[in-house]
Amino acid sequence: MDTTVSATTITDLQDPELYINRELSLLAFNKRVLAQATDDRVPLLERLNYLCISCSNLDEFFEVRVASVIQMAAIDPNALGSDGLTPAEQLQKIAVEAHKLVDDQYQALNNLLIPELEQQGIRFVRRKHWTDSQHKWLEHYFTEQLLPILTPMGLDSAHPFPRILNKSLNFIISLTGKDAFGRNSGRAILQAPRALPRIIQLPAEETNSGPYDFVFLSSIIHAFIDGLFNGMTVKGCFQFRVTRNSDFFVDDDAIDDLLLAVEGELAMRNYGDEVRLEVDAQCPEETVKFLLDRFEMTHDQLYLCNGPVNLNRLQEIIKLVERVDLKFPPFKPCVPSQLARNKDFFAAIRRSDILLHHPFESFAPVIEFLRQAATDPDVLVIKQTLYRTGTDSPIVNALVKAAKAGKEVTVVIELRARFDEKANINLASKLQEAAVHVVYGVVGYKTHAKMCLVLRREGKQLRNYVHVSTGNYHPKTAQIYTDYGLFTCDKELGEDIRRVFAQLTSLGKVSKLNKLLQSPFTLHSGMIEKIEREISNAKAGKPAGIVIKVNAVVEELAIQALYRASQAGVKVKMIVRGVCCLRPGVPGVSDNIEVRSIVGRFLEHARIYAFENDGEREIFASSADLMNRNMFRRVEVCFPIENKKLHNRIWSDLNIYLNDNTQAWLLKPDGSYERLQQGDAEEISAQAVMLAQMQS
Repeated sequence: MDTTVSATTITDLQDPELYINRELSLLAFNKRVLAQATDDRVPLLERLNYLCISCSNLDEFFEVRVASVIQMAAIDPNALGSDGLTPAEQLQKIAVEAHKLVDDQYQALNNLLIPELEQQGIRFVRRKHWTDSQHKWLEHYFTEQLLPILTPMGLDSAHPFPRILNKSLNFIISLTGKDAFGRNSGRAILQAPRALPRIIQLPAEETNSGPYDFVFLSSIIHAFIDGLFNGMTVKGCFQFRVTRNSDFFVDDDAIDDLLLAVEGELAMRNYGDEVRLEVDAQCPEETVKFLLDRFEMTHDQLYLCNGPVNLNRLQEIIKLVERVDLKFPPFKPCVPSQLARNKDFFAAIRRSDILLHHPFESFAPVIEFLRQAATDPDVLVIKQTLYRTGTDSPIVNALVKAAKAGKEVTVVIELRARFDEKANINLASKLQEAAVHVVYGVVGYKTHAKMCLVLRREGKQLRNYVHVSTGNYHPKTAQIYTDYGLFTCDKELGEDIRRVFAQLTSLGKVSKLNKLLQSPFTLHSGMIEKIEREISNAKAGKPAGIVIKVNAVVEELAIQALYRASQAGVKVKMIVRGVCCLRPGVPGVSDNIEVRSIVGRFLEHARIYAFENDGEREIFASSADLMNRNMFRRVEVCFPIENKKLHNRIWSDLNIYLNDNTQAWLLKPDGSYERLQQGDAEEISAQAVMLAQMQS
């Protein structure tokens, strides 16, 4: 299909003014996450958690996104994105916004969270406030637990500046005097081993402390650092941390063994190029300059921290503090009645398609489905994709059990699931040891589809049972990510899934699919065609409308198609959790497009595409976002929700999200986000409404 701009378009839809920079949009998402940390409607320890999440997100932003822009600046400095910015211009704008975000993070910590935590009896005890008993206990802790494993490195001609691990906690120490060999370089580096806890809870009975008094590891090292340098004087000791490029490159055309190639790249991840330097804000300017010079970094890459250099480590507090009143109230996810009252999952699925909405509904039925398949003598074959699974996964255990029972088990593992590569390599080994057929998908394309196929003999026929989902087969993330999963034994859909597995595990041309849209083949063109159909319907005066719920909107041709839909009068409503490069509300271009982001207790993760289709509404669920990578560089599936009851249920869910006035942020034409205010209206929080519906 020709998706270029038509001659009747009133505006050039490729105009850079119509596109928001992807990296700046991602930073805007992290601002929305940080806003949760300052929202007094959120329980206090959960607010601390949001602060930590915003910091963890920012780490990954620098490791992957900023690193890629820096690389592009070196490879092709004149390259232009859809927003018309060169890599250097992007880096300048990123630096401005990222520095603002970091300042806001430390203000939230120091001015809001620490004082409010202290009011609740949760204290971070600073060195100047240690009592004699606390000081004595901490000195003993340093001597017994830290001193034996700390290895400071003096800097001189025989001891050059050490290689600093990615995101590790380090100290630069200024010294005077001479050591036993008469040396005095004036500086030393101390790297804190990663095995050490970054926060130490003071024992109340031994130190007369409160039940939740904590001390930072950095404070202990600062207090007793002299013990590491006998006969010398420590003039200063300051934290710093270096963030490195953690994305890795595997040359798809030059590898014979993907597993070995990924293992080789993983070994280098901790020593990629430097992209950010975080330093204690109290560090003298001369020492800061020394570090910048050593890492060959600019002031734009320097972030001065008014507190611990890695706020993400504060998440340990949430586990250590047993205060349910300061956390989200617990809930028990429910199980659909069809499965709760029927122990035979295959019989239940034969009666009707079954939809799961996590985390409001339990992930346990997915595990039970595989457990039953593993022990059912009539099940012959199990095929599964695994992208992220977690450690000691019950999904993996069921697959191993099935293989040991003599069933034909095939697992497609994506080795390049970012930051889960090592875990997936170990997973592959475990499955292979159990005689599971393990394949790594297609070189050059990440396998991101979430699907499971069970082939069962029933009398004289074979029947395919399918579970297909928008989210990973990961029991832990299923408790905090919102996703949809579908059980079905629809014949055509089952045949489609079988054909996709055949593509992944063997060689051959692409087979035509009955109901699925699949990237990199039909998903993008299929979405464009459905948008064009809504445009034609609107022009003909027929019912037309589009509702899309995804994590990100980046792909230019899809954005242009949505702009054309808006120009034709199609109402387009979008729920985009994170990055959105589309600019809504531009006169004559996107007047009819509304973009909102929901940031709440759970991470919005489901991808839903709904089209009015002249009154015959279609709804699709998918593992794919509207991004170039999902459409063209990954294997994804997009599946229809055809059961009327389930179709109506998802449509109802979408409308709840569209009416949220508590956790929703509206994207404005200038690229900024404005939080919706409840005003006099009844409070509607989509996630709270769905929790209440499932608990009733």
